[in-house]
Amino acid sequence: MSFNILVVDDSAVMRAMIIRILRLTGLSLGEVYEAPNGREGLKVLDEKWVDLALVDINMPVMNGEEMIDSVRNNQTMADLPIIVVSTESNMERVESIRRKNVEFVHKPFTPEVLRKTVLQLTGVSHEQLSGEDTLSEGGPDF
Repeated sequence: MSFNILVVDDSAVMRAMIIRILRLTGLSLGEVYEAPNGREGLKVLDEKWVDLALVDINMPVMNGEEMIDSVRNNQTMADLPIIVVSTESNMERVESIRRKNVEFVHKPFTPEVLRKTVLQLTGVSHEQLSGEDTLSEGGPDF
């Protein structure tokens, strides 16, 4: 099973780092799309099949929380698995966002943490991933 993934972050460097970490998870990736803000992320979701979105919270134009609200209010994509990838430290805000049926991964994070979160959120079992590469050893944490 391959995942088509959308990475939404206003920093091109951070998007590249998240994609690199995704590749280190050992998960089978299909298409990986990028967007610099929530509005552009919604355009990608309208045009492409996406199995999972990784979304930053603090972005210009449309922030991640506004994007999540738009996704959850759209009948055709309301069930899209979303992982918030952020440095957000305000626990009240984090809990408010989690109530929108999303998972939260704090930056910095390891490939192991991201893999575990993707599998939990998507409901994909390790057996369904059989035959895929195992998680890469070592490397930097982001």
